[in-house]
Amino acid sequence: MVKITGVEPHSRAEKAKITVGDILVSINGHDITDVLDYRFYLAECEVLLSLERNGERFAVKIKKSEYDDIGLDFETPLMDKKHSCTNKCIFCFIDQLPKGMRDSLYFKDDDSRLSFLHGNYITMTNLTERDIDRIIEMHISPVNVSVHTTDPELRVKMMKNKHAGEVLSYLRKLADAGIALCCQIVLCRSINDGAALDRTMRDLLEYFPALRSVSIVPAGMTKFRDGLYPLEPFSAEECRNIIAQVDAFAETCRQKHGTRLFFCADEFYIKGKLGIPNDEYYEDYSQLENGVGMLRLLEKEFNFETDFIGDYIQSSKLSLPRTVSVATGVASYEHILSLTKKAERLVDGLKINVYCIKNNFFGEQITVSGLLTGVDMAEQLLGKELGDELLIPSNTLRAEGDLFLCGMTPDELSSRLGVPVTPSKNDGSEFLLALLGIESDI
Repeated sequence: MVKITGVEPHSRAEKAKITVGDILVSINGHDITDVLDYRFYLAECEVLLSLERNGERFAVKIKKSEYDDIGLDFETPLMDKKHSCTNKCIFCFIDQLPKGMRDSLYFKDDDSRLSFLHGNYITMTNLTERDIDRIIEMHISPVNVSVHTTDPELRVKMMKNKHAGEVLSYLRKLADAGIALCCQIVLCRSINDGAALDRTMRDLLEYFPALRSVSIVPAGMTKFRDGLYPLEPFSAEECRNIIAQVDAFAETCRQKHGTRLFFCADEFYIKGKLGIPNDEYYEDYSQLENGVGMLRLLEKEFNFETDFIGDYIQSSKLSLPRTVSVATGVASYEHILSLTKKAERLVDGLKINVYCIKNNFFGEQITVSGLLTGVDMAEQLLGKELGDELLIPSNTLRAEGDLFLCGMTPDELSSRLGVPVTPSKNDGSEFLLALLGIESDI
């Protein structure tokens, strides 16, 4: 049962006399508890809605095209509260946040519905057999799973949840039902690496072809780890060894199954002082959200857009001379610098300053651009030549685009530095257009 908080004007729901405040009980006899129930059971050409108003039940029949919406809104997108995490993972990033940040940053979600709707990763520890059956019935696919290890005892140790090992059985049930699995392994030094990683990769391969891809990413460690499980970062040599280990197994998968399946995050290559693999290596870039192939795809998109620079110049879209600055993290600095140098060579009168921002807020072990803060940018860019505009990675801001992790706004950063601040998406084409000062129509 969910409360209706909005009815779109001229919609089928309004024509059926459904009003704000009504309670949606069921659709075609199926109880409605959240957005997955709603979407799944609404996908019929004729639906019978059971509703409640002022304590009395009534029914409404609506005819429509199979996948058409009927115009109802609810209090939250999930039509329910987010499911929180029941683990205490030894590498949890949220446990490493300093005090005093906005409340929403401290909420740990572990919600299978967000896995389907937004690509979030889940551990499965708060799922029941009934939840798994619903995923299968509704064919919610793919399911993104944070595996970390397939050793049940080690998984319990890493996640500090007594159910962490036993729920691994859900992977077989999902795979047998044809549910696609995208997995991630957060690698912790001397814990789930080495022989443990070999076992995890072998075990996960047993789920192919339901297994679509697996990312191996290093655990992120801030300077706020006092009292937490002692973790150490991987050395450059260890990063190279991990890449070699994963690549050897992935090559076997490629020869046998036609796909690598297992991919290391860009961060391992950067820390290991190795070049990022070529475009073909990443196949369909299925693990971008985990930082796998992100830099290579950025370069590919950037190079594609450079073919049109002549058109921009001829159409007088460029305002030159132009000086623009880019703020980026330690991990991506060299890669971003190489792209901007190419842009300068192609466009006379374009000058680009690229500034490497060290993460003093979270600590030097955090090198990715997405975790940069306005505070660090303000401190490290003050007095620098910034030119006409400062470009910042858009993923440093929350989804609404109005706040950095530190609580500063882009407008506040702009005011402190005395230059317009423009978020740039992690897309090579849009990045080049932003460098040129051309508004994207993508």
